[in-house]
Amino acid sequence: MADTDSSTLPEDTTTMKAEKQKKKKKKKHKKKKTHREDHGDCSVDMDGESGDAINFAAAALEDERDNKKKEKDKKRKRSVESHPDDDDSSSGDANRKHKKHEKKHKKAKRKHRHESRADQKTKQEMDDKIVSSSAIEFYPKPLKSALGIADQPQSNKTTANDTFVTDSSNSPSKDKANTITLLLFYQYVEPPWDETQFQNALSFVTKSGEKHNLTGRMRVSREGLNCTLTGSPEGIRQWCADLRGFDGGRGKIDPETGENITEFARTEFKLTDDLPAKQKFPKLHAFEVVELVNYGLAGKRAPEIAKHGGDHLEPEEYHKKMCEKDTVIIDVRNHYEANIGRFDPPEGGAKMIDPMMRKSTEFPVWLDKKETKEMLRGKQVLMYCTGGVRCERASALLKQKIETEQDTKELGIKGVYQLQGGIDKYFKHFPEGGLWKGKNYVFDKRFAHAPPAVEAVDRAIKKLGDEVDSSKPEIKVTGETKSVAIPVSVAEEILSRCEACLKPWDMYRGKRRCPTCGVPSLICKECIEADKAGTKKLGKEVRCDLCVAEDIRNKRDLRQREEKEMKQYEQKLKQKLVDDYEPPIQRKHAITRKPKPNPERITRLFLKNMCAKQMNQEKLLEFLQPAKVTHIQWLTDRNTGKFYGSASIEVKTAEDAGSVLALDGTIVLGRRIHVNYQKTNPKDVWPLPNTKVADC
Repeated sequence: MADTDSSTLPEDTTTMKAEKQKKKKKKKHKKKKTHREDHGDCSVDMDGESGDAINFAAAALEDERDNKKKEKDKKRKRSVESHPDDDDSSSGDANRKHKKHEKKHKKAKRKHRHESRADQKTKQEMDDKIVSSSAIEFYPKPLKSALGIADQPQSNKTTANDTFVTDSSNSPSKDKANTITLLLFYQYVEPPWDETQFQNALSFVTKSGEKHNLTGRMRVSREGLNCTLTGSPEGIRQWCADLRGFDGGRGKIDPETGENITEFARTEFKLTDDLPAKQKFPKLHAFEVVELVNYGLAGKRAPEIAKHGGDHLEPEEYHKKMCEKDTVIIDVRNHYEANIGRFDPPEGGAKMIDPMMRKSTEFPVWLDKKETKEMLRGKQVLMYCTGGVRCERASALLKQKIETEQDTKELGIKGVYQLQGGIDKYFKHFPEGGLWKGKNYVFDKRFAHAPPAVEAVDRAIKKLGDEVDSSKPEIKVTGETKSVAIPVSVAEEILSRCEACLKPWDMYRGKRRCPTCGVPSLICKECIEADKAGTKKLGKEVRCDLCVAEDIRNKRDLRQREEKEMKQYEQKLKQKLVDDYEPPIQRKHAITRKPKPNPERITRLFLKNMCAKQMNQEKLLEFLQPAKVTHIQWLTDRNTGKFYGSASIEVKTAEDAGSVLALDGTIVLGRRIHVNYQKTNPKDVWPLPNTKVADC
């Protein structure tokens, strides 16, 4: 039935069917044979033109198929000749794709290698700014055992001559769960942060510190950060990494490379690992300060560090400088710190200078004295402190004076240098002490410590007793990178004395302070216990060695002397700066507050609700700074003539008036002060002639 129907198909229809079958043959090779056989069977039963046409179409298709097959064979042959390892054309295509993929992979690999080298370089630069050491690096094994410190696998080769063998690592010891890491660092930012940037920084360091479970103190100012922190080794390092990426609300240009970097990209972090857990701070305290170091040089008074700062010397360079002649070394720390430990240059080398300061605000006054300048004449000046932060402003102040003051310029100072990383970093490079003698006073739970190797020998002698042969002139200890021999006399050396009984003593303990000046008291353990037991009284006659040397017997004598020196210094500074002069900023709000609008440009203000008993001109001027007050009219009771807490003031500019108005509602001396603009009546005489402030 099917055959009969197909024999009756018209010629055009048959041709169309052949074309259709031709297309199908291209897609599926297996069906081509079947179609060919079907067409052949049909042609047997067909007669006339229809059958001949179909046979002709089939023959044409066969020829076309043969031609394509030959073409494919030629391509296959060429492929095999060019790729002899390939079995067929499909494998040749696969091979070409593989080679193309391999080429792309190699290119990506080269790019990744380049990026990895760049990342490694950046990481190395960051690592170079992390100076770490172990507090127990030079501890001998018997001492570790006595202290209950887990021993670590020995990484050092030892010799038979070693008295003690220690192990150490500059990386944190992961299996010491009962130890902590201490972090010291600072960073000045210039220009200072504005209010928004400051608040961002304060919020960031606080939240990041809480995130990594850090404790300690963060001094946060508009001029930067100054921190002493404790935490786990991992937490401390993660916090440092977080700070690296913080830009403080702005980026900056690296002066060396010209690249955009973050605010803390070049910050140096000084880490001490393996400290006992009891030396951890109890909580994290981030607080706002006017200055990172209170020199009284805030605001416009601050010398630019980038412009005037001293040359930073690494410990090895600084060590060499201390041996040079025509050199002086200024200890920028307070005297009670220098009392228990300091540098001791060799004979013929640098000369030590202790400014005998009780607080940092005395440094600008001391530096301006005639006798100080004579000590610096013709010398190169070295400065050092605990961690380096105090030297930043101190060296910048001296160099600024050299550049701007003729009498200082004429001294012929040959250079101003400071110890990079301070005493803390020097100890990491000179664990045996170098040119250091005594102990380093610190503001953490260690209180004071000797160089690492010296500390190890000292503790071993005290803790192990007869187990240590202290009859030998020196004891050798070995760290990870070096072995050092520490003279027993050096380990046991004490530079200072107890203020009560005068026996050698160098440990600040307890809360007692000098009754005349307020600095920490250096009292031995026996005297403290005797005072508690009532067998010996630590009265007002027990004063610090500086008060004894200066014959300061009460607070009033000291205050009068300080006020006199400060007044002379400020008067001289005012004569030099004239219109640019500003009194020292001592209150946070002097920097943080934003002036209120003053469209009418009023310069007279009315203040009320001040403390009548305690308020005076000095306190009021301090409270209102940095506004410049020219006149004060103290309002008094008509009957008694006593001041009752209100006053009218005149300020120099309308901007000063806006700054004073911003203090409205501030609590001073226990009372909330109210401030208002006070328009001057044309009929009134203002300002009154007898109300002018003496300093204006």
